[in-house]
Amino acid sequence: MSADFGVVGLAVMGQNLTLNVESRGYTAAVYNRTASKTKEFVSGTATGKKIIPSYSLPEFVASLAEPRKIILMVKAGGPTDAVLEQLFPLLSAHDIVLDGGNAHYSDTERRIELAKEYDLRYLGVGISGGEEGALHGPAIMAGGDPDGYKQVEEILTRIAGVGPEGPCCAYFGPGSSGHYVKMVHNGIEYAIMETIAEAYDLMSRGLGMAAPQMADLFGEWNNGELSSYLFEISEEILRRVDPETGNPLVEAILDEAAQKGTGKWSTQSALDMGSPTPTIAMSVFARVISALKEERVRAHDVLSGPDVLIDADRTQFLRDLFGAVQITVLSAYAQGFRQLQDASRERGYNLNLAEVARVWMAGCIIRARSLAQMAKAFRDDPELPLLFLVGPFKAAWEEGQAGLRRVLRQAHSHGIPTPTIDSAIDFVDGYRSARLPANMIQAQRDFFGAHTYKRIDREGTFHTEWEEG
Repeated sequence: MSADFGVVGLAVMGQNLTLNVESRGYTAAVYNRTASKTKEFVSGTATGKKIIPSYSLPEFVASLAEPRKIILMVKAGGPTDAVLEQLFPLLSAHDIVLDGGNAHYSDTERRIELAKEYDLRYLGVGISGGEEGALHGPAIMAGGDPDGYKQVEEILTRIAGVGPEGPCCAYFGPGSSGHYVKMVHNGIEYAIMETIAEAYDLMSRGLGMAAPQMADLFGEWNNGELSSYLFEISEEILRRVDPETGNPLVEAILDEAAQKGTGKWSTQSALDMGSPTPTIAMSVFARVISALKEERVRAHDVLSGPDVLIDADRTQFLRDLFGAVQITVLSAYAQGFRQLQDASRERGYNLNLAEVARVWMAGCIIRARSLAQMAKAFRDDPELPLLFLVGPFKAAWEEGQAGLRRVLRQAHSHGIPTPTIDSAIDFVDGYRSARLPANMIQAQRDFFGAHTYKRIDREGTFHTEWEEG
């Protein structure tokens, strides 16, 4: 018996993806560098299933039907390169290799060129949805060799999550497009998670609300315009009680947020291109600051600040907070789509942003009801520069901006940090300003570095000898 699809790497994601593939009627081959992991899998959850275990890469390759279709579910970076170094020489021309990890897009570009030397078809495939998504249906963002994608399209489509507009799987373009889309997806994810955390902080420290009260509010928001996976799980988190203490479990969790680098990569790429993603960037910096736990504890005793208790009318404040959160979440999406648009032009991806929004409708971490409206906006205008310029997104800004400003006044007055919410309003205020103070910056640059400037009243480039008179 030959396998239809091979999986290298049997951590939880790899195991669950294998079970997903097998459940769709395919025979799967598996290999893991540590043989005990393979034995544990096939004698446990994979018992009785059409799964062929191998204990060496040559044995694994031999177990697959040609053209071989192999996905790597191993740690990004060096571990992926180590596997490919051993795997590529064992394969035949036109075999297909998919990297399902969170690879940096530049690594994917390099590996595509290496695969060409072996006449292989290489795909960088972003997979989102965590462990449950891998098992029941993730969002799949593929890029790379187009012929290779055609060979695996049926399998990937069948294992993907299904949203309101169909299976959440698509081929996005050449090169590293799939991994780039997944990277920006994760940047948006960082920003939404930080926004929810800031709202939680304003309610918890600012208003003194108990976890069940906050859970009720998140549940209410999740039943409306903010309906999404991240708001859904936030409600569940706030309802979970620690069996050891009887208190809300969230309150027992250390306030240090870890990261795997994709949000940082997204911000670095945006800076390289000159694409404005301040809300995503601030969410990354918020995690960085959170990691300085010992320093923060010391600073708390050194640096003074105001009383954190907010004395505003609670009903009105929570109404305002909804608008503030909605605008900030939409800013994260708007900035992410703008970055994808800029990257598509610069890197030749030819991305279809409506299709990106469609793929994110199910399976992935940032799935949300509003993505259907975003897909429509980009179908109506594929070159739309910013979501806030049209339809329901413009309405959300108009209806929520006054409340957002009131929330920020309270947050600043009471010393509660809100970096993503702050950045969202500064971003939109900057974008909608017909005139910004960058003229002063350009004058300074010309003063100390003779960098020249343009004028508003005539064509050309000018320089002033500022110190002469």
